[in-house]
Amino acid sequence: MSDTLHCAVIGVGAFGRNHARVYSELSDNATLAGIVDPNPATRDAAAKQYGVAAFADLDALLAAKREGKLQLHAASVAVPTEHHLAAAKALMEAGVDVLIEKPIASSIAEADQIASTAARTERIAMVGQLERFNPAVLAARKLISRPMFFECHRLSIFTPRSLDVDVVLDLMIHDLDIVLSLVDSPVREVHAVGLPILTRKVDIANVRVEFANGCVANFTASRVSTERVRKLRLFQPHEYLSIDYGRQDLIAIRVDEQIAAALEHLSRNSAAAAAIPSGSPGVEITKPPVTPGEPLRAEIEEFLRAVRTRTAPAVTIGDGSRALGLALAIHQRIEEHRRRAGLG
Repeated sequence: MSDTLHCAVIGVGAFGRNHARVYSELSDNATLAGIVDPNPATRDAAAKQYGVAAFADLDALLAAKREGKLQLHAASVAVPTEHHLAAAKALMEAGVDVLIEKPIASSIAEADQIASTAARTERIAMVGQLERFNPAVLAARKLISRPMFFECHRLSIFTPRSLDVDVVLDLMIHDLDIVLSLVDSPVREVHAVGLPILTRKVDIANVRVEFANGCVANFTASRVSTERVRKLRLFQPHEYLSIDYGRQDLIAIRVDEQIAAALEHLSRNSAAAAAIPSGSPGVEITKPPVTPGEPLRAEIEEFLRAVRTRTAPAVTIGDGSRALGLALAIHQRIEEHRRRAGLG
């Protein structure tokens, strides 16, 4: 492999444009070689901004590669979800490693085809679960031991983007992936309710997931909110962690087990309880250090590391399939609730 990785972005719409920007900024070990988009205005604007070759479709890009007109080692797939399989498969069969935006595919069957193609062609395939690389999440992972309860809120003001999928696959899947990566236990039960508000797909959803080990996670996602919220709170024995994805902020509250036990013992005696000092003795509130950074840049750098070393990326096809599987189970529960409620 050459010293410089030549990369392309397939789909330079709302989010694909950010992939193009990051590749163009990684001048030391990567370069943006080309972009693909069927929309002439979008394609021409990106080509002009980054000074790269532009193609109306993936076939044209791969033809340029075959003819030696374009070097290409890796690509981000940022087209609508329904086209992920076709794009990723064509790229991998042409010898190109792929970073596939979330969700990995429209169905588990399609995700399995992506996995089998990656294995057959010996290509690196990574799923773009962006929040895995949020600095606050990276800092929190060092403190997590036995999470038993999660509260996840992801609210967004409505925008006409990603309307090919519902709010579960658009927004909630970020938190589904994070929780699945932190809980080492299979899902036991799922309860969900969701409603279409401004589109024909579910725009707001509330979900409760219980794992076999007793951990419970509540998820709320909305793309019709009046405010933007990106927060995850988790509780484990004697500790509470609060993550603000947007602010890249982490707060930890920990209770000293010995002091807590002593106070519990004293509280059983009315006279002793009166002597307990006010405030919260034994409770430590800290803000663990978080190194700021752009999650997308960290994600792409991890992808390119995997491409160079030919080792498994941080977010595998299996990870993407698990998050998709849970999202599809949520879809099923939402549909069941819709029928029970007679919502038409």
